[in-house]
Amino acid sequence: MRKTKGKGITYTPPTKKRLPQLYKLKETTTTRGSRSSWVKDSWARKTKSVTSSPTKSPSKHISGSPHLLYEGADFDFDQESGSDQITQSQNAYLRQWKCKFKDYINSLMVREAPPPDRLCSVCKKDGVIQHQRHPFHRISQWTGSFFQETSLIKVGLHIHLAHDGTPCPSSSTDYSSDVFQWSDTDDDIDHDYPEGPFIPPVRDPDQPAITVVDKSGVHSLSICYCHCPSALSRDMQLFQAGLFPASFTRPKTAFTFAVLDDFLLDNLECGTSAMNYYSKIRRLTSSIFPLMVPDRYRELMRAARQWRQCKLYKWHGFAHKDDQPKDGDLALFCPACPQPGINLDLSTGTVAQSDDTPSWLMTRYLVMDGNFKAEHMHPVNPSDEVSLMDGLGFMVSDKRYKSHLAIARDHVQRSDCNNHRAVNQANASRQRLEATGIGGCACARHGCFVPHSMVDFQKGERQMNMDYALSQALNYKTDGISRAITFYDINCQYNKYLKDRIASSMYLSIPIGMNIIPGIGLWHVHGHQDSCFVRYASNFIQGTGRIDGEIMETLWAPLNIISPSARGMGTPHRKEVLDYQMNDCNFMKMIRMTTFLSRKLKEAIKGAAESKLAFDNLTETAQPDMVILWKEEEALAHANRVEDPAAMDIYEVRLERGKSPTRKQQELHLLQAQNHPDHPVINPPGRRGAATWLATGLTIEESQISLSRDVKRLRMYPTDMQLLKVARCRDKLHTQITRFLEMAPTYLGVDVDVNDPDFPVIVRNSLDDNYEDYSDIDEDQNPGPDIHDASIFQPELTVIPLPSNIGEVRCRELGLTNLMKEEIALREGQANDALHAIRVHLGDKAVIFRNTVRSAKSQASSTRAWTQVRSVETAVNLNASIYSKCRSQLAKLPDHHLLKKYLPLKKEDLKASSVVADPNARGQRDTTLSWFWSLDVQGDTSGNDWMTEFYRVNWLRTKALRDRWSEEVTIVKHEMQWSINFFKHRAKQWLSHMHNATSAGLTGHTCYAARQSHIYDQLASHAEDSFRKLIVQLQVPVPVEVVVGTG
Repeated sequence: MRKTKGKGITYTPPTKKRLPQLYKLKETTTTRGSRSSWVKDSWARKTKSVTSSPTKSPSKHISGSPHLLYEGADFDFDQESGSDQITQSQNAYLRQWKCKFKDYINSLMVREAPPPDRLCSVCKKDGVIQHQRHPFHRISQWTGSFFQETSLIKVGLHIHLAHDGTPCPSSSTDYSSDVFQWSDTDDDIDHDYPEGPFIPPVRDPDQPAITVVDKSGVHSLSICYCHCPSALSRDMQLFQAGLFPASFTRPKTAFTFAVLDDFLLDNLECGTSAMNYYSKIRRLTSSIFPLMVPDRYRELMRAARQWRQCKLYKWHGFAHKDDQPKDGDLALFCPACPQPGINLDLSTGTVAQSDDTPSWLMTRYLVMDGNFKAEHMHPVNPSDEVSLMDGLGFMVSDKRYKSHLAIARDHVQRSDCNNHRAVNQANASRQRLEATGIGGCACARHGCFVPHSMVDFQKGERQMNMDYALSQALNYKTDGISRAITFYDINCQYNKYLKDRIASSMYLSIPIGMNIIPGIGLWHVHGHQDSCFVRYASNFIQGTGRIDGEIMETLWAPLNIISPSARGMGTPHRKEVLDYQMNDCNFMKMIRMTTFLSRKLKEAIKGAAESKLAFDNLTETAQPDMVILWKEEEALAHANRVEDPAAMDIYEVRLERGKSPTRKQQELHLLQAQNHPDHPVINPPGRRGAATWLATGLTIEESQISLSRDVKRLRMYPTDMQLLKVARCRDKLHTQITRFLEMAPTYLGVDVDVNDPDFPVIVRNSLDDNYEDYSDIDEDQNPGPDIHDASIFQPELTVIPLPSNIGEVRCRELGLTNLMKEEIALREGQANDALHAIRVHLGDKAVIFRNTVRSAKSQASSTRAWTQVRSVETAVNLNASIYSKCRSQLAKLPDHHLLKKYLPLKKEDLKASSVVADPNARGQRDTTLSWFWSLDVQGDTSGNDWMTEFYRVNWLRTKALRDRWSEEVTIVKHEMQWSINFFKHRAKQWLSHMHNATSAGLTGHTCYAARQSHIYDQLASHAEDSFRKLIVQLQVPVPVEVVVGTG
């Protein structure tokens, strides 16, 4: 057999006998489900390429596709992509690994043998000189039979600080005698050193050994300090060598910069606590005896705090200047939010704008929220705590905040909206907790925390806490911005007396002339009263674009990961950890801003085009005079919304109560009309009370429908209890029909005989009219009612002598025209009652699904929940049948136009969802509701036609949708420019630092500033190129430069 050798790999070409056998996946359907198995297939397929790793999981494959697998090959076909590229699932790799594991483990054991030349396998040198550049190299020493981990200190490694790693000339110590010769055994080695990678510190003041914690483990190294007269202190010598000392006089422990960076990154990305991280380091050091490794957990927490401070000062340029940072200076903020003096130019105290720039463009968008998972326990010794960065990041300064809380009055406010937890449980307190949570502000459009605006809660989410956070956020880089929109879960209550609370406090303030427009997030607003939706939802706030106001809920997720580990920290330590986490969150937002804005622009342009088309089509069908009137109403509402949020109620259908009369109201109106001679519907004295008689007939008709449905639901073999219940209902209904028929001659005329064959009192199925059946009853399992006993009288099938059943021609012959008019009025009330019941029951059904069915944790609770659902469905179907029967009877009555108002019901109209639970339900931002949800709020047809009123609201909401999308396009275009200006501004700042450092002869400062300036230049260039290409790709007009970057 021919073998080819290349690059150290022996390759054997396959012969005919070794060609891979093709398999395919065969699926078999049985009574217990679908089963799959691999069977051999004779079909062979040529492939073009083989990938080394899978691109899709097995669950992503198209169902039913013929998955194929080669026997002896490490790939399968990617049927979903439709290409010839071959991929393999993760499980398939693991199956192959089980077959190859023996070979791998054997190869691993071969590596345990010593190298033939007895040289270090890393540096290829004999001795320890080269290891001075690799002091944390984990070496293993040959014992004569196996390799055992040891330490470099055992072979005489000394780390010399200063003098480029060479011994200090001022030191008289001779290190040559300490160098051990390499041997296969430890016979000639000082037995004072125990076995293992960690060696205890050497008790020699002239040659001290310290414990060094690195990513590779815990090491004991011999450190030789510089003793020159101009030498730095020992801790600074360690720091210059890349070792962070745990103490400063006689440091015995140090941490490498790498391990500190690694811990902080692990803490940010994975939420790793200091205890868990150091536990990992100990196990890396000794997997068998990790508890024998020195415990430096507390030193790690302290050094990490110091390292955080160093990095934040370095990142924000305070290592390049002598100025002390002010509140919020060690925190990043959003590059895309307007910040006068940073990404905006100021002109005579105001933002420079062109004449066509909308007034709402320069707006600070804020979202407020609280997080009750970020708890904090009372510190053990609060008077002994040391704060390194109090108020310099995102958490507010402690002293001023406590002074505000000391004088602020706690107003116990009961919500007059709905039962909101943040209001009604604001005084909830927990024992042993210094802070029950945190709260603050973030930019509502991009989700960046606002520096120096995060506060601790002491007794829940009180207004005094959020007032301070909002005051700080509104004063952060807002000079020249006169408009702010705040989103808060309970803004309908919180904003009522906000200005009064700010005016009465010496610690609270807002910029002069700034208008605050309150809003509620689109998720939380649906938990409020219906009126809050149009008053506070972002859909109807001018200048918001497409903001949901809920972005802060997503920002708590990473904080919640580290909150448990920060719960027991000291107060300053906890705040520093939270500051660092929030700063990293804003940093990640900053570097991803270009991609984020590009995606937002694509969505905005598409949404603007679609909403404009829908609005234009709607406007074309409207009367021009009405459109002008609606525009005036809209402009007036937006002008008054700050002072009076109720002005936004124009987006709801307006009517007075009673415009959709019930059947009882109609009956009362008809009875009262009998005493007014000028009323058009007057019955002769002998026919007084006809309205009550007709209403009784409608009640009987509804009872017939209900009983017919009950009979239809009986199974093939009903129980005696079920039959008894039906028999009692039939007897009661029969009595009601008999009494109704006895009174019929009084209102139908003395010349009418109810026993006349021509009179339409016949026995037939009253549910066979041409309307849709809304029940989900199986006809095969639920036979007709007459199958049980055809000889039993069935009053539910009797047609009672109502004018709609008698017919128009016969009623006119009998002089029953007025009676028909009265039935029309009663039928209108009956239809309103049925639709109202349908709305209520569908809302109940949606609530049951949301609160009961989805939260069911057991079979019993799930069964009870679904029983409630079926009960509500029965009520919905019954009222739908009554409505359809009513509508069919209205069709038989003349001289009315109610069928245009009361449309046919369809089964899809009766589906329960969040849509039917609330006409302003979440998820309906861009959709409309079924017709009957607005029927109950229609005006009367004489003054303000209900269709006109509904059309007005539909037009206003469609216009609001178009305006928000149009605003989104404008805002995103400007945010692109503001982001570029921000990056250029930061690059210019670092360039200035670089020049100052060069003048001062600080080489390291100069290099770092140059690198930072280059980074921000790259961010600016990347943003400019991406935005330019996107605008060309989308073929949209280039945004007008209304602001000029300071960069």
